[in-house]
This record gives sequence, structure tokens and C-alpha cells, in this order.
Amino acid sequence: MRLLLTSILSLLMFTAVAQQSEIHWMTIEEALAAQKKEPRKIMIDVYTKWCGPCKMMEKNTFSNPDVVEFVNANYYAVKFDAESPDPVTFQGQEYANPDYVPNKAGRNGVHQLTRAMRVSAYPTVVFLDEDQKMITGVRGMQSPQQIEMYLRFFADDGHKAENTQQAWEDYRDNFKPTFQ
Repeated sequence: MRLLLTSILSLLMFTAVAQQSEIHWMTIEEALAAQKKEPRKIMIDVYTKWCGPCKMMEKNTFSNPDVVEFVNANYYAVKFDAESPDPVTFQGQEYANPDYVPNKAGRNGVHQLTRAMRVSAYPTVVFLDEDQKMITGVRGMQSPQQIEMYLRFFADDGHKAENTQQAWEDYRDNFKPTFQ
């Protein structure tokens, strides 16, 4: 009996750790619905299937245990293919990719939502506030330590308090990452 209880407890602990081993990615629609129930900021990973730095960021940054834990606790995370053929409704407007060509290799049209978010390079991580207003987009491959600065800054509403260029530069220059 004791062995059975120990095995059950071990399984429960493993399951709890496994649940935090990856970011809980959502669609934009799922994140917006969740936001209505529990307001949180939204982090959108805008990527493409052909983008090498996007793949590196997925493998090295978005799988980092510290990043996973922080994102899952503080954001609704959305993974958005910038060349997706699927229509998306955001802020009452429908966006699509009218230039998408099925079975085309390589680059394949740019989704209108990608343009609406002013994304011009991949990867770009777009941050939205609890009212679905864009805070900013962070372009390029980010290591866990680099993205930590943005994750904490926006989660703590630093963008509201540190609202001058000098204040941002002071924050950036004095930031000490803790993610491994």
C-alpha cells in the first residue's frame, strides 16, 4: 500500500512538472475569450514556417523552463503563423491572407493581421495589454535572458511607469536577468 501511495504521489508530481514543461499556446480567439474571464496581457509569437531564427527561438527560448513558467503564469500566449491561410477575427474585424497559395513552398503571402500588428520581420513577439491594445513588438531572435527583460517589464506594467526613452534605457541598462 505504501509503495502504491508513493508511486501515485510521484506520478502526480511528475504530471505537475510536465504540465509546466511547455508554454500553453492558444489561438488569438482562445486568448481573447480567456482574457474576458481573467484579464491578462497577451504575448503573440509571430513566426513563419520557413524562418530559421523562429525555429531557434521555439527550441531554445520558448522551451526554457524559466520562460515557460513565467509566460504561463503571467500571459496568454499565442503562436501566430504570419502566413497562415486561416481567417482571424480581432477587435471586431476579420483578417485573412488573400495572397495565400495552397501547397506553395517557401514564403506564402502575408496575413493581414501580421500587417495590422506592424510586423515586418520574423520572429517578432507582440505584446498586447489587457484591453487588447498593442504595447509593442520585439523583433528578432531573443534568448531566454533577453526576452525575460520584456516579459517582466510588460507584466509589471513598466511600460506605463517608464514611459520616456531615458526611463526605458535606464531600465534596460540596469536589468539583471535571472532566467537560466
